[in-house]
Formats: sequence, C-alpha cells, structure tokens
Amino acid sequence: MAVWIQAQQLQGDALHQMQSLYGQHFPIEVRHYLSQWLEGQLWDVIDLENPQEEFKAKRLLDSLIQELQNKAEHQVGEDGFLLKIKLGHYASQLKSTYDRCPLELVRCIKHILYTEQRLVREASNSSSPVGGMMDSMSQKYQQINQAFEELRLLTQDTENDLRKLQHNQEYFIIQYQESLRIQAQLTSLATLPPADRQLREPTLLSKRATVEAWLTREANTLQKYRLDLAEKHQKSLQLLRKQQTIILDDELIHWKRRQQLAGNGGPPEGGLDILQSWCEKLAETIWQNRQQIRRAEHLRQQLPIPGPIEELLNDLNSTITDIISALVTSTFIIEKQPPQVLKTQTKFAATVRLLVGGKLNVHMNPPQVKATIISEQQAKALLKNENTRNDSSGEILNNNCVMEYHQATGTLSANFRNMSLKRIKRSDRRGAESVTEEKFTILFESQFSVGGNELVFQVKTLSLPVVVIVHGSQDNNATATVLWDNAFAEPGRVPFIVPDKVLWPQLCEALNMKYKAEVQSNRGLSEENLVFLAQKAFSSSSINPDDYRGMTMTWSQFNRESLPGRNFTFWQWFDGVMELTKKHLKPHWNDGAILGFVNKQQAQDMLMSKPNGTFLLRFSDSEIGGITIAWVAENPNKPGERMVWNLMPYTTKDFSIRSLADRISDLNHLLFLYPDRPKDEVFSKYYTPPLSKAVDGYVKPQIKQVVPEFTTTNPDPAANPTYMDHGASPVVSHPPNYGIYQPMSDSMLDADGDFDLDDTMDVARHVEELLRRPMENQWRGQQS
Repeated sequence: MAVWIQAQQLQGDALHQMQSLYGQHFPIEVRHYLSQWLEGQLWDVIDLENPQEEFKAKRLLDSLIQELQNKAEHQVGEDGFLLKIKLGHYASQLKSTYDRCPLELVRCIKHILYTEQRLVREASNSSSPVGGMMDSMSQKYQQINQAFEELRLLTQDTENDLRKLQHNQEYFIIQYQESLRIQAQLTSLATLPPADRQLREPTLLSKRATVEAWLTREANTLQKYRLDLAEKHQKSLQLLRKQQTIILDDELIHWKRRQQLAGNGGPPEGGLDILQSWCEKLAETIWQNRQQIRRAEHLRQQLPIPGPIEELLNDLNSTITDIISALVTSTFIIEKQPPQVLKTQTKFAATVRLLVGGKLNVHMNPPQVKATIISEQQAKALLKNENTRNDSSGEILNNNCVMEYHQATGTLSANFRNMSLKRIKRSDRRGAESVTEEKFTILFESQFSVGGNELVFQVKTLSLPVVVIVHGSQDNNATATVLWDNAFAEPGRVPFIVPDKVLWPQLCEALNMKYKAEVQSNRGLSEENLVFLAQKAFSSSSINPDDYRGMTMTWSQFNRESLPGRNFTFWQWFDGVMELTKKHLKPHWNDGAILGFVNKQQAQDMLMSKPNGTFLLRFSDSEIGGITIAWVAENPNKPGERMVWNLMPYTTKDFSIRSLADRISDLNHLLFLYPDRPKDEVFSKYYTPPLSKAVDGYVKPQIKQVVPEFTTTNPDPAANPTYMDHGASPVVSHPPNYGIYQPMSDSMLDADGDFDLDDTMDVARHVEELLRRPMENQWRGQQS
C-alpha cells in the first residue's frame, strides 16, 4: 500500500507530526496530487554531500514542475478551475524556491518521506522498508521536529495548569470575600443585645474557623501550584534554549558558512524556508510561554502570597526576554550579500531578511533598514559594544530601505536594489599591506517593535568582508583577499581575522572550488594539476603528492611575493589561467583537450615518445593568462633528429582575433592531440564554417595563422587568406610578427640600416621624370 494512503489514516499526535512536515517550502497539496510520482523516484541515490549530484537534483526538480503542470492542465469543471490555478501557483513557487538549490528540494522530500514511513510504521507496529533514506540530515530534522513536539506538549500542559491555577485562585478570592463577610457580621454583633449576640456568635465563629482553615490550606495549594508551574516553565525555557541553540548556532551558522563558501564558487547555500519555519515555530512557542509567565505574574500580583514565587517569576521573565531577544537579533540576516569586490561609483544590491518577521507582528509597523560601510576596526569596536559614534568609512547612496512583508511567502525583507558607494575613507595600512588587502563590511541596522511595541530591539548585522576598488585593474588582487577570507575564516572570529598560513591541501580545495565555478565546469583540478601548482608555489620538482600534504602556504607566498624569476604572484598567474579558460577555452577544457598544467620539460618528455605532429596545450609559465602549443617535429638543422617546438603563448587578445580551434586548424603540421587523437576529431566541431563565395564581384579576405618554419602550400587556390606569422622555437619564443605582407626591403636604407642620401636623390629624380610624362603614356607603359 502506498505510504501516502497509510499516512492519511494517522491519528492524534502522529497526524499532527505528519501535517507539520508541510508548509510553504513544500505544500501538502503537492504531496497529495503527486503521491505516486513522488514515491516512485529514486531520491535515496542522490548524495546530498556531493555537489556533483546537483544536476541529478535539477533534473528531478524539472520533472516535478512538469508533473505539476501536467496535473494542472488536466483539471476540468468549476472545482478543477480553482485547483488548476492552485497547482500552477505551486509549480512556480517550487521553481522559484529550489531552482538555485535543487539539492535542498531532495533533502526536504527525503525527510518528508522518511518521517511519514516512520510514523506509519510506529502506528501499525510493524516494520516497513525505508529505502535507505535515513541519512544524518534526516536524523537531525527528526530530532528538531521531535523537540518542537515536546515543546508543544509542554506549552499545552503549562497552559492547562495556568487555567487551573486561575480557576482555583478565583474560587479562593470568592471564599476570601466570604471570610471578610463573616468577619463583618461578627463585628456587627457588638451592636446587638447580649442575648442575640450569644445566640448568633458561635455559628459565625464556627463558619469563620472553617473558612479560614480552608483558606490556609488553599493558599498553600495555590503556592504549590504556582511553584509547580514555575518549574514547568523553567523546563520549557531550558528546552527552548537548547532548541534555539541548535537552530541558530548550528543550522543558521552552517547556512551562513555555506553562503560564504558560495562566494568562492561553492554550491548554493540553499533556501531559507525550512530555517524560517523553525524560527517561526520558536517565535510562536517563546511568545506563548512569555504570555503565560506574564499571566502568572498578574495572578501573583492579584493575590500576593509570601514565598519565593516572586523571585522565580522575575527570573523566568528575564530569561524569556533574553531568549526572544536572541531570536530576533540572530534572525536578522543578509539573504543576498553585497558584492565582496566593490567598485566605487558602481551600482550594487543586497537583501536583508527577518526570519521571524511574520510571526511577531513586526510587519504591522514596517521597519526601515539603513546600510553603512565601516572598516575592520569599526566592526571590531561594534562587536565589543564600544561607542563608534555612528562613524562610517564612506558614503553609500540609496542606503535606506523599508522592509516589505510578502504575504504569499510569509517573508519580511528589505531589498536594496540601487546602492552605490560614492566615496571611501581608507585607514592607515600596516607594513606591506596594499589597498586590495584592506577589508570593509556593510553594516545593516534597524529597530523592531515586537508584540505591539511591548518590546523594542535594536538589530544589526554585518556583511561578509568587502574589498573596495576604484579601478578594474585592482580586481585580481582584491579577489585574492576575498577568496582567502571566505575559505579560511573561522566561525565566531574577531572581524576579519584569518590565518596567515594554511595547509596546502586546504588551499587546493579552495582553488579547485573557485576554478570550477569560474570556468563553469564539472571538470576540476586533478591530482596531477595540483602537483603542478605545488611545484610552482614551492619551487619544487617533486611529483609525489604526499610530499606537499604537510606543507603550508602563507598569504605572502599566495599573493604578495612574486614567483622566482617572475614579476607576478602565484595567485595572479592562477587567476590569469582562470580568466583565459573562462573567456575562450571553456569547451576545450570540458572536452579534456587542454592538459594545461604542464611545464615545458614535462611537455618535452611526454611528446618525444610520440609520432611527429603530436601536440599538446599547456598554460604558459612565463606569461599571465597565456596558453602555448608544444609539438614534436624534425630538427631542420640536424636531419634525423627530432625536437619539441613551443609556440609563443596566445592570450585573450589573440583569441579575440581568431579562436584556438581555428588556429589549430590553420597549422597543418599539427596532426594528433596528445596522446594520439586526430586533431579534427577533437576540434572540428569548433571550426569556423568556410566563408561564402564572392558576392557582387568581391572576395572576402580570410585571416589564417602560419608558423614560418612549418608553412605548407595553401591547398585551396580560391582562398584569399591574410596570414599571421607566429614565432616558434624549440628553446625560446620569438616576438610575434603579424605582417599582412611579406617583409619588404627598403632601398633607402643601406646595409647597416642607415639613411643613404644618394639613393634617395635617385628615387626623387625618377619620380620627377614620371610626373612629366603624359598620363596615357604612363597607363600604356603599365599595361605593357
């Protein structure tokens, strides 16, 4: 029997737990109408911890959207019309929520299906296969949901106890009033004659004794009820603190860390819907307990009974206020970070969000958020609660925004769309620090009123570190600062301290993440690539990866000190490779056609064992953002001897004129891509199609590349190419010669390249003689 059919038969708490699985992040209607499809997918084969699985998750998301749309299209009739609109809305909502983070959808559905199976199994007291879906995340979700259920039951229990206390106290007050009435009657007996007083007084005294004895017992009972209720509230608050710590200090911090790594090209941080649903449940439960504690305080004031309850209630009130304060201030977060490399006079955006905005009526009086840029030192002072006198380190235009409540999604957020950094005030730099190593942050601050101005909170949150630049040429070094910070920042750090040195494997992980994101490729850096980078970074010749695992790289080695014999740093070289690959070489990298991370000696060793015409592509060691072709061929100076030639590196400038594939096609001496793939098999799909034939008598010119030492006859006599010479050498590369024509000798220069006056005069006399001839004679002479 389908799980969904059995789940609909659950009762009581099990049914409540099942219903709590659904919400805006995944509507229960989607589960109902697509139950068979959902239970038929292989959700458990997707590894949630492997970013490479994201394409599978995206395929499942697209299929889910398609299934919903198909279901909507088949709805007919009056009721079907409404359902059609509803299902279409859910399709759009799910696409919007999970399009950037499809693994979160898989995580959510796996959790739902596992929990339903567990609830059905427990209800039927029989085992049911769970399909291997119980992973660590499902366990964590289960623990969180179980804690919420425990809190719900505790809160319901204290609510019942509070009502019982109130009822008993009201009856106590009635009896107390009765004792006062009896006392008044006894007092009035003094005005009666002695005979009447003696007749009535014993009865009243007996009634008073009975009522007072009851009041004494009941006062003790009420005091016990109050103490028991306070103890239960203490237990609730302890569990609330624990649950809040798990959600805010674990789950929310993990989300922020994923957001930071996403800045380095890591997988998307995922949506906030599940986190928001947890925070909203926390807010509701905290507020219910706070209202109960205030009602208990009101009952105490209404009927003061000596004892420790007053101090207990004060402590409870203080604790619950601290808890709600921590919740509100911690859930004021930056959903969309501003760019971490921020150029002045350039528009940028950011979004801040309050995860509990819809539950505490904050949206009833929409707060305004202000954005300010502050320095690292100002950020440190802010976190120490030192008076910063509202200092800023620059001026941001359009830096105020009112938070808006979106009814459809239940989110309260402020979307800064058109901010611009007008000016920046830099601090004194330390030692060798450059302007691209100086970190700032965007401070977002606001004031929230909770519960109808019952509580007012000043909230602040800091963006990830921002490096401010004024020119595009600074982007490279600024990106290095951001990458190092995002990769190696530790949770809870003092702004914005990062280690000065890190283990090489840690840096490899960061570089691989960045490379795959920039190049937009699933092909990352292989172990061989990383060994090459280690050799470059540490000036080492070892090819054993284990030799580098314990080595550390400092920030100075990364992007402050130039590589030996070069005028650029390790990062500048690596970034140049990424930029070149991203702009011009991405398909070839994805095809595996570019070895890339190979030095000149390695290339020679690899090619010398291959047939003539075998070539490979490697990134230039000597030039930032360059790639060269190395090939094996005969040595023209020594017949029978072979050697490896290296073409002068191509850069972005070269590829803007002619693509890599076309250049390889032009060079007829290149036959096989290492190790033995025919070049046309690899590159032909990227060749530019041949130009069309002459139009209106004009022939279109064509640019082609030649290497003078390896030029062959043009096989196509109809072509009219313009040749670009490109230097090649087995040892060193020559400067390029982009001559459209063959070099011409100058008769006005002598053998030493000096100006010759006599020859010049001869040329002048010849020109003068030509000018004296009639025009027709000149033309006739040229025709002949």
